[in-house]
Amino acid sequence: MAPMTASASSSSRPFLNRRLAAFGTTIFAEMSALAARTGSINLGQGFPDTDGPAEIAEAAVRAVRDGRGNQYPPGPGVPELRTAVAEHQRRFYGLTCDPDTEVLVTAGATEAIAASLLALLEPGDEVIALEPFYDSYAACIAMAGAVRVPLTLRAPHFRPDLDALRDAITPRTRLLLLNTPHNPTGTVLTREELTVIAEIAVERDLLVVTDEVYEHLVFEGSHVPLASLPGMRERTVTISSAGKTFSFTGWKVGWITAPPALVSAVRSAKQFLTYVSSGPFQYAVAEALALPDSYYDTFRADLAAKRDLLADGLTAAGFEVFRPQGTYFITTDVSPLGEKDGLAFCRSLPDRCGVVAIPNQVFYDDVSAGATQVRWAFCKQTDVLQEAVRRLGRLTA
Repeated sequence: MAPMTASASSSSRPFLNRRLAAFGTTIFAEMSALAARTGSINLGQGFPDTDGPAEIAEAAVRAVRDGRGNQYPPGPGVPELRTAVAEHQRRFYGLTCDPDTEVLVTAGATEAIAASLLALLEPGDEVIALEPFYDSYAACIAMAGAVRVPLTLRAPHFRPDLDALRDAITPRTRLLLLNTPHNPTGTVLTREELTVIAEIAVERDLLVVTDEVYEHLVFEGSHVPLASLPGMRERTVTISSAGKTFSFTGWKVGWITAPPALVSAVRSAKQFLTYVSSGPFQYAVAEALALPDSYYDTFRADLAAKRDLLADGLTAAGFEVFRPQGTYFITTDVSPLGEKDGLAFCRSLPDRCGVVAIPNQVFYDDVSAGATQVRWAFCKQTDVLQEAVRRLGRLTA
């Protein structure tokens, strides 16, 4: 029998679900491939180039050898990790969580976002999200059949316009999707800003999903979990993960904390995504969350020094630099270099000086708002950043 061709096996309808038609190959894949092809330093994708603590890696090896997590772990996550997440919330923020009913382990924060939005949204619901937004937000909102409504953070300060937030709410608004510390701008929402957001959410009876994966990478100010504010615990799904805090991004161990009814809803969606994942790594992350304060302090100080190294180098290379309050990332404007298109700039940069970055415009619905912005990751070894700075100096040589 002859093999069936694509044209013979389908109607004229495209294979890809129309909700995902706008989401092709991610910019991260494109730029990482460009880095590999040109031998460039990759400051595009946000992953560290060194592993996390050796004792935590050894904890994962020990779990594998001891047969813990090699088969399907419990659906909500192993008890040791759920208990450790609850203790983390108490230790750092004074929040109490029942590890049995108010914690759910996920395949990284990305699955936590997807499961939360798929569980909580109906087709036609509106979701207000901070723009520029991490690319999976837009895709997950689309997969849920919902409508994203951007609240644009504008240069140079990238603060939310809270009057614009009020005006954006309609009878169809179901959920606010927040991210603090914010990727890609590095903005850390203040207690005052979050208080107003909380008041709006309570007043309009909105759910909130808040992505806090960079919670331990705040260089200026402090991280305030939205769930800690009055009226918010019962309506907030808080998301975090081990990847950014412990530099094991490939382990894909994330979690949500929320009241039991919200955890149950998210779990209903999550069980049909990965079902379970990362068994042995869950035990290791439970040990990581118990590391002493000195670990978190040293980790933050190391990244702050790298932020400053790269920010100073980008300034010297002629960029307008928006020094971030948190995260792995620095946003710059390429206009002072005579550039008008950040995407074209990033595509040409590897051949010009052997460095890869990410154009921020791909994170915007309003492309003009980020047309000349470029994002750089500084979660790299110091000598790598120093070499990148040296190469970037060619732009103004």
